[in-house]
Amino acid sequence: MRKIRVSSTLTVYYDGQFWVGVFERVEDDRYSACRVVFGAEPSNEEVLDLVCSRYNELRFTKPTAHLETPKRAANPKRRQREASREMRQRGPSTKAQQALQEEREASTQQRKADARDRREDEKRQRFEQRQEKRKAKHRGK
Repeated sequence: MRKIRVSSTLTVYYDGQFWVGVFERVEDDRYSACRVVFGAEPSNEEVLDLVCSRYNELRFTKPTAHLETPKRAANPKRRQREASREMRQRGPSTKAQQALQEEREASTQQRKADARDRREDEKRQRFEQRQEKRKAKHRGK
């Protein structure tokens, strides 16, 4: 039987204008991230509702390779200190920011390609209409 390792982290921070939550997910050594804008400061109930009810609706970035050294089991006091240190950290990890930026750039490239194809199709259709109109005039109709 194959083991699946899954780890998720939610970081909520104030970016100067809005409260933002960044989900980071590592599943089978594949890393993906998702950004959620709350607007006003979210209450504990709103965060819990997001995690429990709407987690499946979140749009994560495409998974990328995640290389992390396996951690040994530390004693409970050390784990508590590490958890409190991470809670004091401000903002998401740079890896999450990088993943979100790559996703934004990919969607921008896709949108530009779609717009270019649409313009070419419209141009081709206008050309065909002009050709048909010229043929119809030539036939005397």
